[in-house]
Amino acid sequence: MTDTMTKKQRSKTMGAIRAQSKLENIFSKALWHRGFRFRKNVRKLKGTPDIVMQKYKIVIFIDSCFWHGCPEHFKRPKSNQDFWDKKISRNRERDKEVDEFYKERNWNVKHVWEHEIRKDLKKTVDETEEFIKGIKQEYREAKESKKN
Repeated sequence: MTDTMTKKQRSKTMGAIRAQSKLENIFSKALWHRGFRFRKNVRKLKGTPDIVMQKYKIVIFIDSCFWHGCPEHFKRPKSNQDFWDKKISRNRERDKEVDEFYKERNWNVKHVWEHEIRKDLKKTVDETEEFIKGIKQEYREAKESKKN
C-alpha cells in the first residue's frame, strides 16, 4: 500500500506525535513519589532519554514493545512488511548506538520495556530504584575516596 501523504505531510504528522506516553508518565511519577528527582525527555542528550539524572550520569529509556521490536511482544504488521522490517531493525541498531555512546562516556544506561511496566509496575519501579541506589552509592564512595 502506498502512502497517501507527501513526504512533507508525513514528516509533519510524525513530528506531532507526543514525546511521552501515558505509560512513561505513570512510571516516572512512581519514581518521583519515591523521592527521585530527574529530568524527563532531555532533547539535548543523545537519543532523548526518558529519564535523566545528570549528576549521577544515569539515563533510563522506556522502550515500546512495538517501536523497539520487543522479542516477546513485537507483532509484525501484515502490510508494507519490507518498510516495517527496515524501520524496526534501524530502531534496534540506533538503540545499540545510543547505548554505546553513553557507555563510552561512563554513563549508566537502563532500558525498561513497556510490557514490564504493564505487567508489574511496582516490581519494575523497585528494580529501577535498586539500579539508581547502586549508582548513587558508587558515586558517594568515589567522592569519599577522592577526599582521602
